[in-house]
Amino acid sequence: MWTRYDLKYRLTLRISGVATLCFAAICAYVLFDIARSADARNARIAEITARTLQLQQSKMQWVNNPPAGFPDLDAVAAASMTPGLCIAYRAVGDHMLQRICGGADAQSDEPPRAFAMLYRGLFGPGQEATRPVLSRDRKIGDAVVWIDADVMTADAWRELRRLLPVLGTALVLLCVLAHAALARALRPTRLICAGLERIVANDLTARLPPFDLAELSAIRDAFNQLADGLQAALAQRSELTRRLIALQDDERRHLARELHDEFGQSLAAIRALAAAMRESVALACPAALGECDSIARTAADMMETLRGALVRLRPPDIDELGLAASLEGLVAGWNRRQRGPARFEIDLSGPIDRLPDTTANNLYRIAQEALTNCAKHSAATRVRLQLAAQNSLGQGPSPDRIVLTVADDGAASDLMGPPGMGLLGIRERVASLGGDMSFAAGDHGGSRLHVTIPVPAFSPVQAPIGCAA
Repeated sequence: MWTRYDLKYRLTLRISGVATLCFAAICAYVLFDIARSADARNARIAEITARTLQLQQSKMQWVNNPPAGFPDLDAVAAASMTPGLCIAYRAVGDHMLQRICGGADAQSDEPPRAFAMLYRGLFGPGQEATRPVLSRDRKIGDAVVWIDADVMTADAWRELRRLLPVLGTALVLLCVLAHAALARALRPTRLICAGLERIVANDLTARLPPFDLAELSAIRDAFNQLADGLQAALAQRSELTRRLIALQDDERRHLARELHDEFGQSLAAIRALAAAMRESVALACPAALGECDSIARTAADMMETLRGALVRLRPPDIDELGLAASLEGLVAGWNRRQRGPARFEIDLSGPIDRLPDTTANNLYRIAQEALTNCAKHSAATRVRLQLAAQNSLGQGPSPDRIVLTVADDGAASDLMGPPGMGLLGIRERVASLGGDMSFAAGDHGGSRLHVTIPVPAFSPVQAPIGCAA
């Protein structure tokens, strides 16, 4: 349960605990002072009583006809008597010759039994104060003074009861003021938490304002330095990723050109030679016609495979065909090549052909990678590609983001493969465009890739050549 309380409540509870201990010490000191004062007063009264009795004894020795009635404690009792106080004279041999006690205060309240037991156990009220009574340097008795234990306990409880409301009020005020002061002092922590949440959400523009406290100022400096470092590192990473992706695309185009120029021409030559051989052996050796046809078919199959590889290495010219037509051709190609039960569907909405070239090319590559992994590894029967140009506010004619979704109904695809493949490659492309992506299980099984890429502005561009076809 301790972890449920925030720092303000923890510190307030600790301050209240320390204050309670201090107030308990104050109460204990007050009770101790009451007992000490009572003992000191009893000692003074006992001293006065002893001297008074010694004077009475001296008069009896010097007067020829001394009055009877020694000891006489009335004079001392009249001057010092209080409720519960007892004054007595005890002769040698422990014979109590005279005792005068004051009655208990009728208005005093009965203390709680627990307090009475605690007070009596700690201070032992009712102890006697004795002083010797001398006559001609010889002890003839003792003057004894004490306070009734019940009266002394009631007096201590009355004093403590007067003090408790004051201490309780002070404790409550202290807790309230401490909590208010801590809440004010820790108010900047909300800004720190908000800044950290923005950093977690990849908003590296978050910065903390100056604080009054030195400790929070140190946190602020470290936070801002961390944000600056992360922002610079992310910018460098994005630039490096953009260059690597551009280099990768250049290498793919170069490889596609080499395959088309070298391997493609070789396959075309093989097909031509196979056709020439067929005409040559048609009369001379009709039995070899089957081999010639087999060579031609193999060359045709290899040419078709080469065309698919070239499309994957170097997509159609998006500048001429447009992104929409290129994606539709990609989906149609998968439907032609796929021999299994999987069907590929596409859903396009919004002015997606107005995207910048870099964004369009990366979107095509992301869709291509996602469809490839779904086709090869998910064992899905249905794969759906959705691409929409949307407005984040839900209104306005100009979309400001592109949303790409690829969902299938099969097993989890290989998008979460080893580094450099699948999800990592898509993530790098999305990061280079400043977008966000998520990959998780679909609502009805399978997997779902969701990509959101911001688009600064759409400009009215003429329809790409070939779109009408």
